[in-house]
Amino acid sequence: MRTRFHQGLDLLKQKLLTMGGMAEQAVERAVEGYRRRDGELCKLVLDGEPAINTMEREIDELALDLLAMQQPMAIDLRFITAVMKINADLERVGDQAVNIAERVLHSLDLPEVELPADIPRMAGVARDMVRRALQSFIDARPESAQEILKMDDLVDDMNREIHRAMIAHMKQVPDALQQALDALLISRNLERVADHATNIAEDVIFWIKGADVRHHFGMNAVQP
Repeated sequence: MRTRFHQGLDLLKQKLLTMGGMAEQAVERAVEGYRRRDGELCKLVLDGEPAINTMEREIDELALDLLAMQQPMAIDLRFITAVMKINADLERVGDQAVNIAERVLHSLDLPEVELPADIPRMAGVARDMVRRALQSFIDARPESAQEILKMDDLVDDMNREIHRAMIAHMKQVPDALQQALDALLISRNLERVADHATNIAEDVIFWIKGADVRHHFGMNAVQP
């Protein structure tokens, strides 16, 4: 029974990593669609959403089956709990990618304008956070996850800067109001992607250390 249980844990981990790859790809396609004004890439994001939703359900069902199979030890229980929470965050990362893709598709009929907003740079940081958070999960390294929490402040600063720049641009160039608003909203979507990456990092720390570091609570427990 324990062998079957641990095989189930391995399968759960593999499914979660597949889910992570799907969510990462969705964000990458959506942002590239924005950068290139490529509607086909954005449609791929929308077409891929059902697969992400299906994978989320499969992971939750497997996790619940494992919980019902036997009473897990504390660290295994924390692992399964963390996987279920990470799974939900990855699904929401996919949702943010869909929001960006839909925004791009709705804006393709508008003239292309230069905006003082470096969306691709912000997207690169947010995607890197998701990738590194998942890597910390693969490696079971809470120290690596801790670094993700620090990166969140950078993305928050970038979001605030883009917000200020877009508000000013809307006042100065009224003809580009919709394009500036789109960039502002996409920036907000990317900020949410970074938030979900932070949640994933917190769950990795909880799994390994048993420490709740949400809102910086229990940070001392993570220090080496």
